[in-house]
Amino acid sequence: MDHFPKAAPPHGHDLISVRVPEAVRMTGISRSVLYELIKANELEAVKIGRATLVPVQSLRALIEKNTKKAA
Repeated sequence: MDHFPKAAPPHGHDLISVRVPEAVRMTGISRSVLYELIKANELEAVKIGRATLVPVQSLRALIEKNTKKAA
């Protein structure tokens, strides 16, 4: 089951990373919690220039990991 809405990626390709505001929207967690997860190495992030990118796979893994804990 896919927990993330399908955004229209450019040129019909699947997105491999998103910026922080999109990661917040996709997961429903706050921006500050997202940065805390990055700092705690529970969520991957890539810094390219001034942009902070979060791999979509890392977001999926975070949700999956925490879904299993709650079950």
